[in-house]
Amino acid sequence: MAGVLVALVAGQATANAATLRWANDGDVGAMDPYTRQETVQLSFLSNIYEPLVRWNRDLKLEPALAVSWEQTSPTVWRFKLRDGVKFQDGTPFTADDVVFSFGRILAPSSLMRAPMGPVKEIRKVDAHTIDIETKLPDPILLQELTNFFIMSKAWCEAHNATVPVQIEASKEENFAVRNAMGTGPFRLVLREPDRRTVVERNPDWWDKPLHNLDRVEFSVIGSAATRVAGLLSGELDMIYTVPPQDMDRLAKTPGLKLWQTNELRTVFLGMDQSRDELLKSDVKGKNPLKDVRVREAFALAIDEPAIAARIMRGQAHPTWEMWGPGINGYNAALDKRPAVDLARAKQLLAEAGYPNGFRITLDCPNDRYVNDEAICTAVVSMMARIGMKVDLNAQTKSKHFGEINPPKNNTSFYMLGWTPATYDAHNALYALVGSPNGQRGEVNDGRYSNPTIDALIDKISVETDQAKRNAMIDDTIKIMQKDVAYIPLHQQVIVWASKANVDLAQMPDNYFPYRYVNVK
Repeated sequence: MAGVLVALVAGQATANAATLRWANDGDVGAMDPYTRQETVQLSFLSNIYEPLVRWNRDLKLEPALAVSWEQTSPTVWRFKLRDGVKFQDGTPFTADDVVFSFGRILAPSSLMRAPMGPVKEIRKVDAHTIDIETKLPDPILLQELTNFFIMSKAWCEAHNATVPVQIEASKEENFAVRNAMGTGPFRLVLREPDRRTVVERNPDWWDKPLHNLDRVEFSVIGSAATRVAGLLSGELDMIYTVPPQDMDRLAKTPGLKLWQTNELRTVFLGMDQSRDELLKSDVKGKNPLKDVRVREAFALAIDEPAIAARIMRGQAHPTWEMWGPGINGYNAALDKRPAVDLARAKQLLAEAGYPNGFRITLDCPNDRYVNDEAICTAVVSMMARIGMKVDLNAQTKSKHFGEINPPKNNTSFYMLGWTPATYDAHNALYALVGSPNGQRGEVNDGRYSNPTIDALIDKISVETDQAKRNAMIDDTIKIMQKDVAYIPLHQQVIVWASKANVDLAQMPDNYFPYRYVNVK
Protein backbone atom coordinates (compact mmCIF):
# COMPACT_ATOMS: atom_id res chain seq x y z
CA MET A 1 0.00 0.00 0.00
CA ALA A 2 2.76 2.41 0.94
CA GLY A 3 4.55 1.67 -2.32
CA VAL A 4 1.47 2.62 -4.30
CA LEU A 5 1.20 5.89 -2.44
CA VAL A 6 4.83 6.75 -2.95
CA ALA A 7 4.44 6.21 -6.68
CA LEU A 8 1.32 8.34 -6.78
CA VAL A 9 2.37 11.31 -4.69
CA ALA A 10 6.13 11.41 -4.99
CA GLY A 11 6.92 15.08 -5.52
CA GLN A 12 9.67 16.99 -7.25
CA ALA A 13 9.53 20.01 -4.97
CA THR A 14 12.60 21.31 -3.25
CA ALA A 15 12.97 21.10 0.51
CA ASN A 16 12.09 24.79 0.95
CA ALA A 17 9.03 24.81 -1.34
CA ALA A 18 5.55 25.03 0.12
CA THR A 19 3.88 22.00 -1.46
CA LEU A 20 0.38 20.68 -0.91
CA ARG A 21 -0.16 16.99 -1.70
CA TRP A 22 -3.80 15.96 -1.75
CA ALA A 23 -5.93 13.15 -3.13
CA ASN A 24 -9.45 12.41 -4.27
CA ASP A 25 -11.15 9.20 -5.40
CA GLY A 26 -11.96 10.55 -8.88
CA ASP A 27 -10.05 12.58 -11.43
CA VAL A 28 -10.75 15.84 -13.21
CA GLY A 29 -12.36 14.96 -16.53
CA ALA A 30 -10.35 17.34 -18.70
CA MET A 31 -8.38 20.57 -18.58
CA ASP A 32 -10.92 22.22 -20.89
CA PRO A 33 -13.45 24.11 -18.69
CA TYR A 34 -16.29 23.70 -21.20
CA THR A 35 -16.31 19.91 -21.41
CA ARG A 36 -18.18 19.03 -18.21
CA GLN A 37 -20.53 20.87 -15.84
CA GLU A 38 -19.29 19.10 -12.71
CA THR A 39 -17.93 20.38 -9.40
CA VAL A 40 -14.63 18.49 -9.24
CA GLN A 41 -13.63 19.65 -12.71
CA LEU A 42 -14.80 23.25 -12.36
CA SER A 43 -13.29 23.50 -8.87
CA PHE A 44 -9.88 22.32 -10.06
CA LEU A 45 -9.88 24.50 -13.16
CA SER A 46 -10.90 27.58 -11.16
CA ASN A 47 -7.31 27.59 -9.92
CA ILE A 48 -6.05 28.03 -13.50
CA TYR A 49 -8.87 29.82 -15.32
CA GLU A 50 -10.84 32.80 -14.04
CA PRO A 51 -14.31 34.33 -14.60
CA LEU A 52 -15.32 37.97 -14.80
CA VAL A 53 -16.92 37.74 -11.35
CA ARG A 54 -16.02 35.23 -8.61
CA TRP A 55 -17.16 34.05 -5.19
CA ASN A 56 -14.95 34.87 -2.21
CA ARG A 57 -14.47 32.57 0.77
CA ASP A 58 -17.67 33.92 2.35
CA LEU A 59 -19.64 33.21 -0.86
CA LYS A 60 -19.97 36.90 -1.65
CA LEU A 61 -19.55 38.11 -5.22
CA GLU A 62 -16.43 40.11 -5.96
CA PRO A 63 -14.58 41.41 -9.05
CA ALA A 64 -12.20 39.05 -10.85
CA LEU A 65 -11.30 39.70 -14.50
CA ALA A 66 -13.88 42.49 -14.47
CA VAL A 67 -13.26 45.36 -12.08
CA SER A 68 -16.72 46.94 -12.25
CA TRP A 69 -20.09 46.67 -13.94
CA GLU A 70 -23.32 48.58 -14.38
CA GLN A 71 -26.63 48.11 -16.12
CA THR A 72 -27.14 50.52 -19.01
CA SER A 73 -30.60 49.11 -19.74
CA PRO A 74 -32.75 46.29 -18.31
CA THR A 75 -31.02 43.81 -20.65
CA VAL A 76 -27.54 45.30 -21.11
CA TRP A 77 -24.67 45.19 -18.63
CA ARG A 78 -21.39 47.03 -19.22
CA PHE A 79 -18.27 45.48 -17.72
CA LYS A 80 -14.91 47.18 -17.32
CA LEU A 81 -12.18 44.57 -17.66
CA ARG A 82 -9.05 44.46 -15.57
CA ASP A 83 -6.12 46.11 -17.34
CA GLY A 84 -2.63 44.62 -17.22
CA VAL A 85 -3.73 41.00 -16.81
CA LYS A 86 -1.76 38.41 -18.75
CA PHE A 87 -2.39 34.81 -19.57
CA GLN A 88 0.24 32.44 -18.23
CA ASP A 89 2.07 32.45 -21.59
CA GLY A 90 2.41 36.25 -21.41
CA THR A 91 -0.41 37.08 -23.83
CA PRO A 92 -2.42 40.13 -22.68
CA PHE A 93 -6.02 39.54 -21.60
CA THR A 94 -8.49 41.70 -23.57
CA ALA A 95 -12.13 41.95 -24.55
CA ASP A 96 -11.39 39.77 -27.58
CA ASP A 97 -10.80 36.82 -25.24
CA VAL A 98 -14.18 37.30 -23.55
CA VAL A 99 -16.04 37.51 -26.86
CA PHE A 100 -14.17 34.45 -28.15
CA SER A 101 -14.86 32.48 -24.95
CA PHE A 102 -18.57 33.26 -25.20
CA GLY A 103 -18.71 31.83 -28.70
CA ARG A 104 -16.73 28.79 -27.60
CA ILE A 105 -18.85 28.03 -24.52
CA LEU A 106 -22.00 28.08 -26.68
CA ALA A 107 -20.61 25.59 -29.22
CA PRO A 108 -22.84 22.51 -29.69
CA SER A 109 -20.04 20.35 -28.25
CA SER A 110 -19.87 22.39 -25.03
CA LEU A 111 -21.51 21.05 -21.86
CA MET A 112 -21.41 24.50 -20.23
CA ARG A 113 -24.02 26.16 -22.44
CA ALA A 114 -26.76 26.26 -19.81
CA PRO A 115 -25.15 28.82 -17.45
CA MET A 116 -24.81 31.23 -20.37
CA GLY A 117 -28.21 30.44 -21.85
CA PRO A 118 -29.81 33.77 -20.82
CA VAL A 119 -27.08 35.75 -22.65
CA LYS A 120 -27.94 36.94 -26.16
CA GLU A 121 -24.62 38.51 -27.08
CA ILE A 122 -21.30 39.76 -25.73
CA ARG A 123 -19.97 42.78 -27.61
CA LYS A 124 -16.55 44.42 -27.49
CA VAL A 125 -16.74 48.14 -26.76
CA ASP A 126 -12.99 48.65 -26.54
CA ALA A 127 -9.98 46.58 -25.51
CA HIS A 128 -11.06 46.56 -21.86
CA THR A 129 -14.81 47.11 -22.02
CA ILE A 130 -17.60 44.73 -23.01
CA ASP A 131 -21.37 44.80 -23.10
CA ILE A 132 -23.32 41.70 -22.14
CA GLU A 133 -26.85 41.71 -23.52
CA THR A 134 -29.32 39.21 -22.10
CA LYS A 135 -32.35 37.92 -23.96
CA LEU A 136 -34.59 39.21 -21.17
CA PRO A 137 -33.90 41.00 -17.86
CA ASP A 138 -31.81 38.59 -15.79
CA PRO A 139 -31.76 39.11 -11.99
CA ILE A 140 -28.95 36.57 -11.43
CA LEU A 141 -26.60 37.31 -14.32
CA LEU A 142 -23.63 37.98 -12.03
CA GLN A 143 -24.05 34.60 -10.31
CA GLU A 144 -24.30 32.88 -13.70
CA LEU A 145 -20.99 34.41 -14.78
CA THR A 146 -19.01 32.82 -11.93
CA ASN A 147 -18.35 29.62 -13.94
CA PHE A 148 -17.75 31.38 -17.25
CA PHE A 149 -14.00 30.79 -17.35
CA ILE A 150 -12.18 32.95 -19.87
CA MET A 151 -9.83 31.24 -22.32
CA SER A 152 -7.12 32.77 -24.48
CA LYS A 153 -8.26 33.34 -28.06
CA ALA A 154 -4.68 33.32 -29.34
CA TRP A 155 -3.77 30.10 -27.47
CA CYS A 156 -6.87 28.23 -28.63
CA GLU A 157 -6.34 29.30 -32.22
CA ALA A 158 -2.64 28.42 -32.16
CA HIS A 159 -3.41 24.91 -30.88
CA ASN A 160 -6.51 24.19 -32.99
CA ALA A 161 -8.74 24.14 -29.90
CA THR A 162 -11.28 26.80 -30.80
CA VAL A 163 -14.14 24.36 -30.16
CA PRO A 164 -14.47 22.01 -27.14
CA VAL A 165 -14.74 18.28 -27.70
CA GLN A 166 -17.29 16.00 -26.07
CA ILE A 167 -15.11 13.84 -23.83
CA GLU A 168 -18.21 12.11 -22.44
CA ALA A 169 -19.37 10.88 -25.82
CA SER A 170 -16.17 9.81 -27.56
CA LYS A 171 -12.43 9.39 -27.19
CA GLU A 172 -11.86 12.50 -29.31
CA GLU A 173 -9.38 15.01 -27.91
CA ASN A 174 -7.84 18.34 -28.74
CA PHE A 175 -4.96 20.27 -27.17
CA ALA A 176 -7.15 21.87 -24.48
CA VAL A 177 -8.17 18.48 -23.05
CA ARG A 178 -4.70 17.83 -21.57
CA ASN A 179 -3.29 21.36 -21.49
CA ALA A 180 -4.40 24.65 -19.96
CA MET A 181 -3.62 28.35 -20.31
CA GLY A 182 -5.46 30.71 -17.99
CA THR A 183 -4.95 33.91 -16.02
CA GLY A 184 -5.35 32.37 -12.56
CA PRO A 185 -3.10 31.92 -9.52
CA PHE A 186 -1.74 28.53 -10.67
CA ARG A 187 -0.48 27.10 -13.94
CA LEU A 188 -0.52 23.52 -15.14
CA VAL A 189 2.86 21.76 -15.27
CA LEU A 190 1.95 18.05 -15.37
CA ARG A 191 -1.13 16.13 -16.46
CA GLU A 192 -1.34 12.35 -16.09
CA PRO A 193 -5.05 11.45 -16.46
CA ASP A 194 -6.46 9.18 -13.75
CA ARG A 195 -3.17 9.37 -11.86
CA ARG A 196 -1.66 12.77 -11.07
CA THR A 197 -2.00 16.44 -12.01
CA VAL A 198 0.43 19.12 -10.81
CA VAL A 199 0.18 22.90 -10.83
CA GLU A 200 2.65 25.53 -9.71
CA ARG A 201 2.23 29.10 -8.51
CA ASN A 202 1.75 31.69 -11.25
CA PRO A 203 4.32 34.38 -10.33
CA ASP A 204 2.64 36.90 -12.64
CA TRP A 205 -0.87 36.60 -11.24
CA TRP A 206 -2.63 39.96 -11.12
CA ASP A 207 -4.07 39.46 -7.60
CA LYS A 208 -2.35 39.46 -4.23
CA PRO A 209 -1.81 35.82 -3.16
CA LEU A 210 -3.37 34.84 0.14
CA HIS A 211 -1.72 31.40 -0.09
CA ASN A 212 1.89 30.34 0.42
CA LEU A 213 1.95 27.47 -2.06
CA ASP A 214 4.59 26.97 -4.71
CA ARG A 215 3.24 23.64 -5.92
CA VAL A 216 0.11 21.52 -5.61
CA GLU A 217 0.15 17.79 -6.41
CA PHE A 218 -3.24 16.22 -6.92
CA SER A 219 -3.36 12.40 -6.95
CA VAL A 220 -6.21 10.08 -7.87
CA ILE A 221 -6.49 7.29 -5.29
CA GLY A 222 -9.65 5.27 -5.74
CA SER A 223 -9.31 3.20 -2.58
CA ALA A 224 -10.68 4.97 0.49
CA ALA A 225 -8.41 2.90 2.73
CA THR A 226 -5.34 3.90 0.73
CA ARG A 227 -6.25 7.60 0.82
CA VAL A 228 -6.71 7.48 4.58
CA ALA A 229 -3.45 5.55 4.99
CA GLY A 230 -1.65 8.19 2.94
CA LEU A 231 -2.85 10.94 5.26
CA LEU A 232 -2.00 8.95 8.39
CA SER A 233 1.50 8.18 7.12
CA GLY A 234 2.20 11.80 6.20
CA GLU A 235 2.54 11.13 2.47
CA LEU A 236 -0.55 13.23 1.84
CA ASP A 237 -1.37 16.63 3.35
CA MET A 238 -5.10 16.52 2.65
CA ILE A 239 -7.83 14.20 1.38
CA TYR A 240 -10.92 15.59 -0.29
CA THR A 241 -13.32 12.71 0.34
CA VAL A 242 -13.38 11.18 3.83
CA PRO A 243 -15.42 7.99 4.25
CA PRO A 244 -17.95 8.43 7.11
CA GLN A 245 -16.65 5.27 8.77
CA ASP A 246 -13.17 6.83 9.13
CA MET A 247 -14.23 10.18 10.57
CA ASP A 248 -13.88 9.28 14.24
CA ARG A 249 -10.50 7.67 13.72
CA LEU A 250 -9.07 10.67 11.87
CA ALA A 251 -10.59 13.16 14.31
CA LYS A 252 -8.84 11.42 17.21
CA THR A 253 -5.45 11.21 15.48
CA PRO A 254 -2.94 13.80 16.77
CA GLY A 255 -1.68 16.11 14.07
CA LEU A 256 -4.77 15.77 11.86
CA LYS A 257 -7.86 17.90 11.43
CA LEU A 258 -11.36 17.23 10.08
CA TRP A 259 -13.12 19.88 8.01
CA GLN A 260 -16.92 19.66 7.85
CA THR A 261 -19.72 21.76 6.40
CA ASN A 262 -23.16 21.14 4.91
CA GLU A 263 -22.95 20.80 1.14
CA LEU A 264 -25.31 22.57 -1.23
CA ARG A 265 -25.46 19.54 -3.54
CA THR A 266 -28.58 17.38 -3.74
CA VAL A 267 -28.05 13.71 -4.63
CA PHE A 268 -31.04 12.25 -6.47
CA LEU A 269 -32.33 9.50 -8.73
CA GLY A 270 -33.58 10.24 -12.23
CA MET A 271 -35.77 8.22 -14.58
CA ASP A 272 -36.18 8.07 -18.37
CA GLN A 273 -39.59 9.59 -18.99
CA SER A 274 -39.15 10.21 -22.71
CA ARG A 275 -38.46 7.07 -24.72
CA ASP A 276 -41.35 4.90 -25.83
CA GLU A 277 -39.34 1.85 -24.72
CA LEU A 278 -36.74 1.79 -21.97
CA LEU A 279 -33.20 0.98 -23.05
CA LYS A 280 -32.33 -1.05 -19.96
CA SER A 281 -35.41 -3.02 -18.96
CA ASP A 282 -37.19 -6.29 -19.72
CA VAL A 283 -40.41 -4.43 -20.54
CA LYS A 284 -40.76 -4.31 -24.31
CA GLY A 285 -42.87 -1.96 -26.38
CA LYS A 286 -43.54 0.57 -23.63
CA ASN A 287 -41.92 2.75 -21.00
CA PRO A 288 -43.28 2.06 -17.48
CA LEU A 289 -41.59 5.21 -16.15
CA LYS A 290 -43.92 7.42 -18.17
CA ASP A 291 -46.60 6.35 -15.67
CA VAL A 292 -46.52 8.53 -12.54
CA ARG A 293 -47.82 5.54 -10.52
CA VAL A 294 -44.62 3.64 -11.26
CA ARG A 295 -42.43 6.61 -10.36
CA GLU A 296 -44.36 7.08 -7.11
CA ALA A 297 -43.97 3.39 -6.32
CA PHE A 298 -40.19 3.73 -6.72
CA ALA A 299 -40.16 6.70 -4.36
CA LEU A 300 -42.29 4.97 -1.71
CA ALA A 301 -39.96 1.96 -1.72
CA ILE A 302 -36.76 3.91 -1.04
CA ASP A 303 -36.01 4.38 2.66
CA GLU A 304 -33.85 7.51 2.54
CA PRO A 305 -33.83 8.03 6.34
CA ALA A 306 -32.24 4.57 6.64
CA ILE A 307 -29.68 5.50 3.96
CA ALA A 308 -28.84 8.73 5.80
CA ALA A 309 -28.56 6.99 9.17
CA ARG A 310 -26.76 3.78 8.24
CA ILE A 311 -24.85 4.30 5.01
CA MET A 312 -24.11 7.99 5.47
CA ARG A 313 -23.78 7.59 9.27
CA GLY A 314 -25.79 10.71 9.89
CA GLN A 315 -23.75 12.81 7.46
CA ALA A 316 -26.72 13.60 5.20
CA HIS A 317 -29.93 15.64 5.24
CA PRO A 318 -32.84 13.68 3.72
CA THR A 319 -34.83 15.83 1.33
CA TRP A 320 -37.83 15.93 -0.98
CA GLU A 321 -36.67 19.00 -2.92
CA MET A 322 -34.10 19.28 -5.71
CA TRP A 323 -32.22 21.99 -3.81
CA GLY A 324 -31.59 22.34 -0.12
CA PRO A 325 -30.86 24.82 2.67
CA GLY A 326 -28.52 27.57 1.52
CA ILE A 327 -30.05 27.78 -1.96
CA ASN A 328 -32.43 30.65 -2.68
CA GLY A 329 -35.85 29.09 -3.24
CA TYR A 330 -35.53 26.33 -0.65
CA ASN A 331 -38.75 26.05 1.34
CA ALA A 332 -38.60 23.89 4.46
CA ALA A 333 -42.39 23.74 4.56
CA LEU A 334 -42.37 21.84 1.24
CA ASP A 335 -39.49 19.57 2.16
CA LYS A 336 -41.73 16.77 3.41
CA ARG A 337 -40.50 13.42 2.17
CA PRO A 338 -43.28 10.78 1.93
CA ALA A 339 -42.90 7.90 4.36
CA VAL A 340 -41.93 4.49 3.09
CA ASP A 341 -45.08 2.57 2.18
CA LEU A 342 -44.37 -0.81 0.58
CA ALA A 343 -48.03 -1.86 0.43
CA ARG A 344 -49.00 1.30 -1.39
CA ALA A 345 -46.00 0.96 -3.72
CA LYS A 346 -47.01 -2.60 -4.67
CA GLN A 347 -50.60 -1.45 -5.22
CA LEU A 348 -49.44 1.35 -7.54
CA LEU A 349 -47.30 -1.05 -9.57
CA ALA A 350 -50.22 -3.43 -9.89
CA GLU A 351 -52.56 -0.62 -10.98
CA ALA A 352 -50.00 0.37 -13.61
CA GLY A 353 -49.94 -3.19 -14.95
CA TYR A 354 -46.83 -4.54 -13.21
CA PRO A 355 -48.08 -6.66 -10.28
CA ASN A 356 -44.80 -8.61 -10.23
CA GLY A 357 -42.58 -5.61 -10.91
CA PHE A 358 -40.10 -5.63 -13.79
CA ARG A 359 -36.35 -5.59 -14.41
CA ILE A 360 -34.42 -2.34 -14.83
CA THR A 361 -30.78 -1.20 -14.63
CA LEU A 362 -29.65 1.49 -12.17
CA ASP A 363 -26.64 3.47 -13.46
CA CYS A 364 -24.49 4.70 -10.59
CA PRO A 365 -21.02 6.22 -10.10
CA ASN A 366 -18.61 4.61 -7.66
CA ASP A 367 -16.17 7.52 -7.18
CA ARG A 368 -18.21 10.72 -7.28
CA TYR A 369 -20.48 11.13 -4.22
CA VAL A 370 -20.01 9.97 -0.65
CA ASN A 371 -20.73 6.21 -0.55
CA ASP A 372 -22.44 6.43 -3.93
CA GLU A 373 -22.17 2.76 -4.83
CA ALA A 374 -23.26 1.71 -1.33
CA ILE A 375 -26.34 3.95 -1.63
CA CYS A 376 -27.23 2.42 -4.99
CA THR A 377 -26.72 -1.08 -3.58
CA ALA A 378 -29.18 -0.23 -0.81
CA VAL A 379 -31.67 1.11 -3.36
CA VAL A 380 -31.47 -2.20 -5.25
CA SER A 381 -32.40 -4.08 -2.06
CA MET A 382 -35.17 -1.65 -1.17
CA MET A 383 -36.72 -1.92 -4.61
CA ALA A 384 -36.69 -5.72 -4.37
CA ARG A 385 -39.20 -5.44 -1.52
CA ILE A 386 -41.86 -4.32 -4.02
CA GLY A 387 -40.95 -6.91 -6.63
CA MET A 388 -38.57 -4.77 -8.69
CA LYS A 389 -35.49 -6.52 -10.07
CA VAL A 390 -32.81 -3.83 -10.28
CA ASP A 391 -29.42 -4.54 -11.87
CA LEU A 392 -26.69 -2.23 -10.58
CA ASN A 393 -24.27 -0.76 -13.12
CA ALA A 394 -21.66 1.04 -10.97
CA GLN A 395 -18.62 2.53 -12.68
CA THR A 396 -16.18 5.43 -12.49
CA LYS A 397 -17.68 8.88 -12.90
CA SER A 398 -16.05 9.46 -16.29
CA LYS A 399 -17.80 6.38 -17.70
CA HIS A 400 -20.99 7.06 -15.74
CA PHE A 401 -21.37 10.63 -17.00
CA GLY A 402 -20.51 9.51 -20.52
CA GLU A 403 -23.30 6.94 -20.27
CA ILE A 404 -26.12 9.05 -18.83
CA ASN A 405 -25.37 12.57 -20.10
CA PRO A 406 -25.99 13.96 -23.59
CA PRO A 407 -25.60 13.10 -26.33
CA LYS A 408 -26.01 9.42 -25.37
CA ASN A 409 -28.50 9.60 -22.49
CA ASN A 410 -27.99 5.83 -22.47
CA THR A 411 -29.86 5.27 -19.22
CA SER A 412 -33.24 4.33 -17.80
CA PHE A 413 -32.67 4.87 -14.07
CA TYR A 414 -29.67 6.75 -12.69
CA MET A 415 -28.00 8.58 -9.82
CA LEU A 416 -26.81 12.16 -10.16
CA GLY A 417 -25.97 15.07 -7.85
CA TRP A 418 -26.34 18.80 -8.45
CA THR A 419 -25.13 21.98 -6.77
CA PRO A 420 -26.81 25.12 -8.15
CA ALA A 421 -23.73 27.13 -9.13
CA THR A 422 -25.65 30.39 -8.72
CA TYR A 423 -26.92 29.42 -5.23
CA ASP A 424 -30.37 29.93 -6.69
CA ALA A 425 -33.05 27.34 -7.54
CA HIS A 426 -33.30 28.67 -11.10
CA ASN A 427 -29.99 27.00 -11.93
CA ALA A 428 -31.32 23.54 -11.05
CA LEU A 429 -34.65 24.25 -12.74
CA TYR A 430 -32.97 25.41 -15.94
CA ALA A 431 -30.36 22.65 -16.12
CA LEU A 432 -32.20 19.64 -14.65
CA VAL A 433 -35.94 20.19 -14.90
CA GLY A 434 -36.73 22.25 -17.97
CA SER A 435 -37.60 20.46 -21.20
CA PRO A 436 -34.36 20.05 -23.20
CA ASN A 437 -34.13 22.54 -26.07
CA GLY A 438 -30.39 22.78 -26.79
CA GLN A 439 -29.60 24.97 -23.77
CA ARG A 440 -32.31 24.51 -21.16
CA GLY A 441 -32.45 20.99 -19.73
CA GLU A 442 -28.81 20.34 -20.54
CA VAL A 443 -28.49 17.80 -17.71
CA ASN A 444 -32.11 16.63 -17.77
CA ASP A 445 -30.90 13.12 -18.56
CA GLY A 446 -34.32 11.51 -18.13
CA ARG A 447 -35.86 14.24 -20.33
CA TYR A 448 -38.71 14.99 -17.96
CA SER A 449 -40.98 17.58 -19.53
CA ASN A 450 -43.82 19.69 -18.16
CA PRO A 451 -44.96 22.78 -20.14
CA THR A 452 -46.25 24.48 -16.99
CA ILE A 453 -42.82 24.24 -15.38
CA ASP A 454 -41.16 25.48 -18.59
CA ALA A 455 -43.38 28.55 -18.49
CA LEU A 456 -42.58 29.12 -14.81
CA ILE A 457 -38.83 28.83 -15.49
CA ASP A 458 -39.13 31.54 -18.14
CA LYS A 459 -40.95 33.81 -15.67
CA ILE A 460 -38.56 33.06 -12.79
CA SER A 461 -35.59 33.95 -14.99
CA VAL A 462 -36.79 37.56 -15.40
CA GLU A 463 -38.79 38.26 -12.20
CA THR A 464 -37.03 40.83 -10.02
CA ASP A 465 -39.61 40.88 -7.20
CA GLN A 466 -38.11 38.35 -4.79
CA ALA A 467 -41.38 37.38 -3.13
CA LYS A 468 -43.11 36.74 -6.45
CA ARG A 469 -40.07 34.91 -7.74
CA ASN A 470 -39.88 32.57 -4.74
CA ALA A 471 -43.62 31.92 -4.93
CA MET A 472 -43.15 30.71 -8.50
CA ILE A 473 -40.24 28.52 -7.38
CA ASP A 474 -42.57 27.00 -4.78
CA ASP A 475 -45.04 26.26 -7.57
CA THR A 476 -42.38 24.33 -9.48
CA ILE A 477 -41.57 22.29 -6.36
CA LYS A 478 -45.22 21.31 -5.93
CA ILE A 479 -45.53 20.26 -9.57
CA MET A 480 -42.31 18.23 -9.51
CA GLN A 481 -43.37 16.47 -6.32
CA LYS A 482 -46.80 15.66 -7.75
CA ASP A 483 -45.21 14.37 -10.96
CA VAL A 484 -42.40 12.56 -9.08
CA ALA A 485 -40.17 14.15 -11.70
CA TYR A 486 -37.14 12.98 -9.72
CA ILE A 487 -36.52 11.09 -6.50
CA PRO A 488 -34.42 13.42 -4.31
CA LEU A 489 -32.32 11.60 -1.71
CA HIS A 490 -30.22 13.94 0.42
CA GLN A 491 -27.74 16.75 0.75
CA GLN A 492 -24.48 15.25 1.97
CA VAL A 493 -22.08 16.75 4.49
CA ILE A 494 -18.71 17.71 3.05
CA VAL A 495 -15.95 16.07 5.08
CA TRP A 496 -12.29 16.71 4.30
CA ALA A 497 -9.26 15.85 6.40
CA SER A 498 -5.81 17.40 6.51
CA LYS A 499 -2.68 17.72 8.55
CA ALA A 500 -3.10 20.19 11.36
CA ASN A 501 -0.58 22.55 9.75
CA VAL A 502 -2.81 23.04 6.69
CA ASP A 503 -5.19 25.99 6.70
CA LEU A 504 -7.79 26.22 3.93
CA ALA A 505 -11.27 27.46 3.03
CA GLN A 506 -13.94 24.79 2.85
CA MET A 507 -16.80 26.02 0.69
CA PRO A 508 -20.35 24.61 0.88
CA ASP A 509 -20.32 24.19 -2.91
CA ASN A 510 -17.40 21.74 -2.44
CA TYR A 511 -14.99 23.94 -4.38
CA PHE A 512 -11.38 23.72 -3.24
CA PRO A 513 -9.67 27.05 -4.06
CA TYR A 514 -5.91 26.83 -3.66
CA ARG A 515 -5.65 30.60 -3.30
CA TYR A 516 -6.79 30.31 0.34
CA VAL A 517 -4.44 27.45 1.35
CA ASN A 518 -1.48 27.94 3.67
CA VAL A 519 0.88 25.18 4.81
CA LYS A 520 2.50 26.31 8.05
